[in-house]
Amino acid sequence: MSELFEQPLNEFMTKVISKNPGEDEFHQAVKEVAESLMPFIEENPKYKYAKILERMAEPERVIIFRVPWIDDKGNIQINRGYRIEMNSAIGPYKGGLRFHPTVNLGVLKFLAFEQVLKNSLTTLPMGGGKGGSDFDPKGKSDNEVMRFCQSFMTELYRHIGPNTDIPAGDIGVGGREIGFLFGQYKRLKNEFTGVLTGKGLGWGGSLIRPEATGYGCVYFAEEMLKTIGTDCKGKTCVISGSGNVAQYVVEKIIQLGGKAVTLSDSNGFIYDPDGIDVEKLAFILDLKNVKRGRIKEYTDKYKNAEYHPGETPWGVKCDIALPCATQNEINKTDAQMLVRNKCICVSEGANMPSTPEAIEVFLDAKILYGPGKAANAGGVATSGLEMSQNSMRLNWSRQEVDEKLHQIMVNIHETCVKYGRESDGYVNYMKGANIAGFIKVADAMLAQGAV
Repeated sequence: MSELFEQPLNEFMTKVISKNPGEDEFHQAVKEVAESLMPFIEENPKYKYAKILERMAEPERVIIFRVPWIDDKGNIQINRGYRIEMNSAIGPYKGGLRFHPTVNLGVLKFLAFEQVLKNSLTTLPMGGGKGGSDFDPKGKSDNEVMRFCQSFMTELYRHIGPNTDIPAGDIGVGGREIGFLFGQYKRLKNEFTGVLTGKGLGWGGSLIRPEATGYGCVYFAEEMLKTIGTDCKGKTCVISGSGNVAQYVVEKIIQLGGKAVTLSDSNGFIYDPDGIDVEKLAFILDLKNVKRGRIKEYTDKYKNAEYHPGETPWGVKCDIALPCATQNEINKTDAQMLVRNKCICVSEGANMPSTPEAIEVFLDAKILYGPGKAANAGGVATSGLEMSQNSMRLNWSRQEVDEKLHQIMVNIHETCVKYGRESDGYVNYMKGANIAGFIKVADAMLAQGAV
């Protein structure tokens, strides 16, 4: 960034940090966006005078509440629940619920801020929000999870609705949790509405929704690869995570003829030099979604695979890297290793999985780098499609939803190229995604006045 824009950026960030002390992830997310936008805002003073970026960095509403629940031993447990309603300029708040011990205000504000731009990129009428709890579903019985979800929804229900705020799943919130949450909402409100997305197919869910984030991440990678005259076929792919997103990234890579060789969880990663095929993926789906086991168990079944405890997979040689675990999982050293190993493409399935220093390495090396707000927008895009189906009381076929998802990812890619192409021809997808996402929200905020 030129010195011309450093002063306004520093002044802006000083205010954000002073108003949101100790929220490091939120500061990081806002700064990454502001660095891309500051030159654009200076060139378009209407956004500057209306203080659009300052308003976007301030949530419209923050809800914090106590969640008491009773465990299987009859003991009362207490967690904290949150919902950040960040921006509703282009539609009702839309974004996931995360149940994980690391959940706090700063993490959720970063996710909600990213969600505003991500939802804007889909072109669907959705604002941005995020929520969750520091509750950990791991190791809990189904009944404990149900009691927690019912207590959580007993407070949250008064703040959400199909035309106000439509939560979805995220880390720790899958089909089981969405079912319990939806059941309690229906019970409290005495109405059957599309208030949550990620629902079961028999009660308002959409085909392709479980697969959407993973599929979309690979579709975006495929579009980036096309710009340099290649595709996923025959490429070695390193993936982190082993939850919903990672699972369907692997599935789509297999379908496109690529070779997925790693998956991970919080304890370590597995490396399978033979590649994860359809049969092995079915084992992983059962292990993680039904048995709720650890990824290490993969090596008990498939003896050629290696398990690396306490490590991340970024040292494994690959053509394509797809981080699908959590924020800041790729640091500068990891990024340098990927570049050194001739990785040509990074497509983010998780939210903000690369640190600012790692992103700098990718951009300096001029490899294809798809930031999460663009590359993983397929999940919320398909949530938007689920909302449409709920509103119209109909169901689209698997093929219809997949085609719409694919086209949305192609359109997001085109928009990022439009705003991100630099003078030397390199496409800075981070800049493109930030500017494109900002414009739609900013113009709506201008039109709606000082609200």
